Amino acid sequence: MGKRVLLIGGNSGIGGCLCDNLTEKGWEVISICRSRKNLSSNVEFIEHDIADFGTPLPELNGHLDGLVYLPGSINLKPFKQLKIEDFQNDLHINYLGAVRVIKNYLELFGKDAQSSIVLMSSVAAKVGLTFHASIASAKAAIEGLSRALAAELAPAVRINVVAPSITNTPMASKLLDTSLKKEHSAKSHPLKGIADPEHIAPSIAYLLSDDSKWMTGQVLHVDGGFSNLKPL
Repeated sequence: MGKRVLLIGGNSGIGGCLCDNLTEKGWEVISICRSRKNLSSNVEFIEHDIADFGTPLPELNGHLDGLVYLPGSINLKPFKQLKIEDFQNDLHINYLGAVRVIKNYLELFGKDAQSSIVLMSSVAAKVGLTFHASIASAKAAIEGLSRALAAELAPAVRINVVAPSITNTPMASKLLDTSLKKEHSAKSHPLKGIADPEHIAPSIAYLLSDDSKWMTGQVLHVDGGFSNLKPL
């Protein structure tokens, strides 16, 4: 039987690929995002700007088997140029948004059936990278949240994290908009390439599925070896 999964975001990049992956499995997918653009007709669309904390989150009827929080940001600046507002904005969209969504929809998860929540981190939460102070802090908060909630909500709800390196998505377009930038990024990965959404989405789908039912509180690094391999 197909599962019922809520995606926060999901109309482009990794989220768009994930929608296709899950609907092909016959799962019921609900996407809360700002636009229906690029969404399959098989996906239930609910229009909402997740960054707008002043507007209540949409109400949902029925149960949920899974939840994925996809919104993120890429704000790379030298620390001296970062303002307090930069840190606040990155925490707002990456971390506090996830906290708010989980608190709002947690009651829709059954107490007797094992459900799954997947959050998105970044290789920057593990590896010290220049100009990443703000976003690395926000993503590290996501990883801390996931471990604490995984302990608190077990065994009814599993919580895991996917941590990619740079991925060829609209959000990362400015970092990959020249052949030189692409070449430099590819060379920095042991697998000598740049991830596409199709490389990341299956890992999220796996964590939502019963195939991962013995995993919780984990950070799955899907990063071409960037986080722990340094070939000579």
